[in-house]
Amino acid sequence: MALFQVLASSPESSTLNKETGEVTVSYLPQAHGDHVHIGGFVISGQEASGFSNEAVWRALDRKGLITSHFPVQATLSKEGLAYDTGFRDQFEQSDH
Repeated sequence: MALFQVLASSPESSTLNKETGEVTVSYLPQAHGDHVHIGGFVISGQEASGFSNEAVWRALDRKGLITSHFPVQATLSKEGLAYDTGFRDQFEQSDH
């Protein structure tokens, strides 16, 4: 969920619906080597494996945090955007 939130915060990977406050993430980064670039962050490819796991998307959908359009895009609800994952401060800025 934290990675979806990071993607939702970037206009390069998402679109805000001003009427609903929901954000659709339509760009999902692909791993190269052992990592993935998400915005200005570098994430372990293993930590980003949920992007390719339909069960993860379904669980987030059931909880009302996203509307899943697996594997292409996800729309984050207001609740999903505000959800405290406890991981936001653990991302490292990329220098490459």
